[in-house]
Amino acid sequence: MTGHYISDFVSTFVSMFVSRCAKLCSSIALLCCALLLAPTSLIAEEPKATSADALHASWDQLLSKHVKEHTRADGAKQLIVASAVDYAGFFNDRKQLQAYIDQLQALSYEQYQTWSSAKQLAFLINAYNALTVELVLSEYPNISSIKELGSLFQSPWQRDVFMLFGENVSLDDIEHGWIRGASAKHSGFKEPLIHFAVNCASLGCPALRAEAYTEEKLEQQLQSQARGFMSDTSRNYVQGQRVYLSKIFDWYEEDFEQGWRGYSGLDDVIMAFSEELKLTPEQLKALKQGKLSIRFTDYDWGLNSQ
Repeated sequence: MTGHYISDFVSTFVSMFVSRCAKLCSSIALLCCALLLAPTSLIAEEPKATSADALHASWDQLLSKHVKEHTRADGAKQLIVASAVDYAGFFNDRKQLQAYIDQLQALSYEQYQTWSSAKQLAFLINAYNALTVELVLSEYPNISSIKELGSLFQSPWQRDVFMLFGENVSLDDIEHGWIRGASAKHSGFKEPLIHFAVNCASLGCPALRAEAYTEEKLEQQLQSQARGFMSDTSRNYVQGQRVYLSKIFDWYEEDFEQGWRGYSGLDDVIMAFSEELKLTPEQLKALKQGKLSIRFTDYDWGLNSQ
């Protein structure tokens, strides 16, 4: 009987020992799994930081907060003809703006190359516009025009203001080199409507949109910007047999002559936006006959502030 008692005691002890060991091993295994999975989960979340929409969420928030769009009715829709920027508000949120710019600078060229052309173009337009606001803030409120940020030997658009894929670049580099493809290093996007989207912080410039550009909405956004700008009679209008267009069409006329979007010249642009320009049937006929002359309006370099 004593032997049975000892045997039972040993059996119970061994059973308890094995059970506790099993629980301990299970806890250790769960801890190891958690440690092993932690880096994987972090890696899995990383693409979210570089996806186009997530990347521009902060910029979208700032634009919505600090840009007031001026619109006019066009049937059931509203056309954005101009906008006013609250630079004082941007100045108060400058840390958020700079954090957004830091995010853009952290993007690798390898990641950029995996994107669609629409996603790439939206990225570059957003970068240009955000950097322009930041450039203005560098001297705000002591400026009335972005041109004051230049010097005798260098325009404000030639200043190196950004680290793009490991290279110091200027606003000119982004617009002309990367977007328009004027540089031998980049082929550009062959997109004339970008001239209605990149914003130079001036009253003569097309509106700074109160939202970030995105891959999904880029086509609609570019069309909206173009239609709104062309309907602004302070910069584009028709009188008799003469069409007055923004100086932008003078500076970048070559981009409207390459066949992009079907434009082979400014007459094609005028025809495409004849409704926005409110051409009469007689003026349309004269346009088709090549009898409408073109003049360019003065450009207002005043700051597009509220």
